[in-house]
Amino acid sequence: MSAASRAPLRSNRTSRVHGRVRGRAAVTAGAALAAALLLSACSSGGTSGGGGNTGFITGADGIATLKKSERSDAPDLSGKTVDGKQLDVAEYKGKIVVLNVWGSWCSPCRAEAKNLEKVYQDTKDQGVQFVGINTRDTSTGPAEAFEKEQGITYPSLYDPTGKLMLRFDKGTLNPQAIPSTLIIDRDGKVAARTLQALSEEKLRKMLDPFLSEK
Repeated sequence: MSAASRAPLRSNRTSRVHGRVRGRAAVTAGAALAAALLLSACSSGGTSGGGGNTGFITGADGIATLKKSERSDAPDLSGKTVDGKQLDVAEYKGKIVVLNVWGSWCSPCRAEAKNLEKVYQDTKDQGVQFVGINTRDTSTGPAEAFEKEQGITYPSLYDPTGKLMLRFDKGTLNPQAIPSTLIIDRDGKVAARTLQALSEEKLRKMLDPFLSEK
């Protein structure tokens, strides 16, 4: 074979090698992007609620509590629950409501779920009601399976697109910080929040001041 005829073969082999390298680079970049999106979608929390003059000042423990004079009414939180029932959080006025935003796809949510249920069982006779807001699950099946697996007995509103979260005053909830937990006082006002997964100890610390509040 002449040198002239070998040259195109070498060129073709080089092109194929370069193509495979570019392909692997694209796959790697795609995987990195997917990982970044997953991290942004399920965070273990933080201290920023994003914009808005809500009066929240977050302590070193990641919990922010508002004085009574600084609290605002919780928005309308009503709709279908994960198990298909109708729920209106306003019906719990007179009770302390612990509102937890979660998703079955979220590892930190899984880590805190049993802590929430334990504190709920310990405080429900003291006028405390827990309510979940399930978000970004594209169907109720995974959410129901999550509740069954974790032994959750309190209801959760089904909010796949986050519409209920957007009803809160700007800066109250960070849609990227899931799980998040809010406390609504006996007057139906937002009184405290945390944008992180909670241990049982930290949840009790967050809730305790409101048990004796009149």
